[in-house]
Amino acid sequence: MAPSRKKLGSLRILVSNDDGIHAPGLKLLTRIAQSLSDDVWVVAPETEQSAASHSLTVRTPLRMRKLGPRKFAVDGTPTDCVLLGVLHLLKDHQPDLVLSGINNGSNLAEDIAHSGTVAAASMGAALGLPSIAFSQTISVGETTRWATAEKFAPDLIRKLMAAEWQRDSLVNVNFPDKPASAVKDIVVTHQGRRRRREIVTESVDPFGRPYYWMGSPRNDQATDEDSDISVVSRGAVSVTPLRLDLTQEKMLSSMRKVLG
Repeated sequence: MAPSRKKLGSLRILVSNDDGIHAPGLKLLTRIAQSLSDDVWVVAPETEQSAASHSLTVRTPLRMRKLGPRKFAVDGTPTDCVLLGVLHLLKDHQPDLVLSGINNGSNLAEDIAHSGTVAAASMGAALGLPSIAFSQTISVGETTRWATAEKFAPDLIRKLMAAEWQRDSLVNVNFPDKPASAVKDIVVTHQGRRRRREIVTESVDPFGRPYYWMGSPRNDQATDEDSDISVVSRGAVSVTPLRLDLTQEKMLSSMRKVLG
């Protein structure tokens, strides 16, 4: 799949996210998109939808609210937003590019599986559109370094749109938790794996009813040095091409032998 051969300034860009319509990262990504094109549309969730993954609203109706010229809020998931944007709102002139983010926090390694930010870009890719997800790494208790994403994202978009893309592919970009001046490099990476353990914490609410909190201690130690998580930990920008096809190619032969 080749991105549109139009000049970048004439591309129609759809911007979405999972942190919600009022998130600072969405405002930043919208400004970045508007610095590249005059035709930018924003369709994002009414409220935060972090970890929504690819969930799609199918049992209840969706509401879409116009907030301004080319800006809409949807009471649904990131996937809902991209679908409504592409197949309804912009059906007569579909976007040439989908941008998702900028997420307030990284989407690396196993995060990719449940990330709403990546899911919005995945939906764009499933619809045949070049799609890029952006996330800004943060440290607990620290201010988000939006200036780092702001410096590197515009040129990254320009370069990625000049590249040749495979069909059903998307790109996942993570900016390190470093001042822009301290970022070492931009590195093309593969999806990593953390050394981690999941935990379930049980407690009791004020009414004596048990509740459970699921998660894992943050451990950004990766299993290999060339992965997205290792590169970001070293202070570089990680650019990871992803694909929608989850087929485990190496198992096809053995499965066919066993199952005939």
